[in-house]
Amino acid sequence: MTLIREAAAPATTTVSVLGTPRLLAGVVEGGRVDLAHHRALHGDLVLRRRTWLSGALHDVNLLGRGGAAFPVAAKLDAMPLGRVNIVVNGSEGEPASRKDRVLMTCAPHLVIDGAVVAAHALGARDVTIVIHDAAAHESVRLAALERSDVAGMRIVRTHDGFVGGEIRSVINGLNGAAAIPGGRRTLPHVRGVGGAPSFASNVETFAHLALVALLGVDGYARTGSTAEPGTSLLTLIGDVATPGVVEVPNGVPLGMLFAGQPDAPVLIGGYHGTWVRGVAGLVVERASLRAAGSPLGAGVIARPYAGTCVLDEVVRVSRWLASESSGQCGPCFFGLPALSDDMAALAVGAGTDRLASLTRRVNLVRGRGACAHPDGSVQFISSAVRTLGDELETHARHGSCGRPASTVLPLPAGGS
Repeated sequence: MTLIREAAAPATTTVSVLGTPRLLAGVVEGGRVDLAHHRALHGDLVLRRRTWLSGALHDVNLLGRGGAAFPVAAKLDAMPLGRVNIVVNGSEGEPASRKDRVLMTCAPHLVIDGAVVAAHALGARDVTIVIHDAAAHESVRLAALERSDVAGMRIVRTHDGFVGGEIRSVINGLNGAAAIPGGRRTLPHVRGVGGAPSFASNVETFAHLALVALLGVDGYARTGSTAEPGTSLLTLIGDVATPGVVEVPNGVPLGMLFAGQPDAPVLIGGYHGTWVRGVAGLVVERASLRAAGSPLGAGVIARPYAGTCVLDEVVRVSRWLASESSGQCGPCFFGLPALSDDMAALAVGAGTDRLASLTRRVNLVRGRGACAHPDGSVQFISSAVRTLGDELETHARHGSCGRPASTVLPLPAGGS
């Protein structure tokens, strides 16, 4: 276990591994891995042809790590021949997530390796890495200076917020437009940076691309589950066994990450995630969690401490989600503030009429936004209402539960 100091000191992030490290090899023991140490751990970079890489990604069922869990092989196969480019999304606008910035800060060469592998397979000349965090940006910039295989690579610092981290927002920002998703759902492989098709994914996804190319199918599949080989980075928050960023083999039971409180409320997936009552029967597999109604999303898993008011925390985050609207559609601009007002009223004892209002608004907002932000926010709010029924009843009866507010979910400076 090690502590990683972030740009906004005095904050630190604990980094640990369950099992044998891959993404975090060398990090837990010594912090940031430079190029010489990286090559000693992983060997020389292995470049693969497009057909080999596509088949390998199919075989290991690599799913994107940015939240949508889209099959990476399908994304690669959708790329046309000709002028294409690579976009590595390290913006990590999710306030609760630390996994991507830890990866970029401590293992930047694995991310760059994945970008080079993708560029070689697709014949792409241009690679853009977009990073929000200052320490992560500096680490990747210094890593690029150590290498001779990054011609055509640019490392861009972005300052955009939660919605600005969505890949269409990132591409619009790189193209000189406002860093918002835009109403038309044009996918990057159709039109990306500079109007050219772009192979775009999250930084952790690119690190896995490097490992697949290096290890081959059999080597990569030696850890993890049959359904989803490999490992995942998770950000664990609150009443968990080891708070911080942890690398785990896919397929491990979520219960291994906790101790006690089997029926306590747990947030899976971050601020566009789902509240559930306990984690019995759930495992770290994206398809399995999606089927259970709790997608892994940004890889955030949070459990408030016993004896605190989770409802107050839901209100606080709901208000922040409403404030993050890009203002381009009514369901987001009007709907999310109204939903956060409903949650705030329920927290101070409003009864069934206000609950009915919230339910009606959820149905009006869901599926009607110009981007994923309204749907994700609705998922966070509506799942909290389902999961916190006893707490809602107590607040309705007494105006509060009398417990101190939970404060495990972080918000940016100046957030509600």
